[in-house]
Amino acid sequence: MRKWLVAVTSVLAVAASTGSAWAAPLRLAEIQTKDRQTHKYTCATGKILQVTYWNAANGQSFALVPVKGQPMLFVNTLSASGAKYQAGSYTWWTKGPRADLYDATAGENAPPVLSDCVTIVR
Repeated sequence: MRKWLVAVTSVLAVAASTGSAWAAPLRLAEIQTKDRQTHKYTCATGKILQVTYWNAANGQSFALVPVKGQPMLFVNTLSASGAKYQAGSYTWWTKGPRADLYDATAGENAPPVLSDCVTIVR
């Protein structure tokens, strides 16, 4: 019995560590989007970001923002001005053609991770 328990525990540990390989792809068929827009931004550091925005029929909106080279899905939240999107500890805050990326783990008064990002007009 003990050998069986050790074997099952080992298999579960391996499965948990590789769970992302077994997981089904994320599908959001329940959310109907009205439109999609992609904008390129150039930031004060010279970094260029490509951000895609989706507006859903139910009033929600989303932004796909690259953070540290990885795409992250941000969800629109309440903002006094501009459009504010959250993903984990990150905030992507746009005001007109400008945007900044903040990391809440850096502290309340920390400067943005990326600042003065401006939409590149095509």
